[in-house]
Amino acid sequence: MKAMILAAGKGERMRPLTLETPKPLLQAGGKALIEHQIEKLAAAGYHDVVINPSWLGDQLQAALGDGQQYGVRIHYSPEPEPLETAGGIRQALPHLTGDSDWFLVVNGDIWCDFDLASLQPSAGDQAVLVLTDNPPQHPDGDFHLSDSGRVIDNGSPRLTFSGISLLHSSLFETLEPGYRKLAPLLREAMAQGRVAGVHHRGDWQDIGTPERLASLDRQLRQKGDSPS
Repeated sequence: MKAMILAAGKGERMRPLTLETPKPLLQAGGKALIEHQIEKLAAAGYHDVVINPSWLGDQLQAALGDGQQYGVRIHYSPEPEPLETAGGIRQALPHLTGDSDWFLVVNGDIWCDFDLASLQPSAGDQAVLVLTDNPPQHPDGDFHLSDSGRVIDNGSPRLTFSGISLLHSSLFETLEPGYRKLAPLLREAMAQGRVAGVHHRGDWQDIGTPERLASLDRQLRQKGDSPS
């Protein structure tokens, strides 16, 4: 199974840090955010990784190369203009499918100690979402996780979508190319009862501001290492 790291955002909330540096190359604990992600994927057995560079994408490709230094093969799906999550995945599908109709997708701007190797496809479903407790900046959450492990849009309590998911290619088979968001596709699949979920109760952080980046940097430096 292959994996995709979403890396096309301009990182506007991170300015001025992202005026001359793409957000995935911002560092925490002496390492770029996206390097943490790649190493975690490699440790979980994902050795084919797709990245969708956009803003200052040349810098990202120059820094990461073909992925050999991380023990993976990196395939690039450049976006001259960001296509949003579903649009970017739809464009990258030729790189993501082949050996399996399922693939892993991870947001490039999160920090999480979830065991990626534990996430498995769910027969008959189109998505498996990792949900987490609601952070202070997102107190209302996104979706409800039932006792039977089904994700629905109209229930409570609600949890926050972590930005980690297994997705099936059929979720995108009728999607037209271009700028497309993922949430409407997920909600449609939820309405059909085709989305499973797991509740991650460990460390999860949305590294969306300079303050959160600085906090993660302190955390990793105090710990002296990082999960991989």
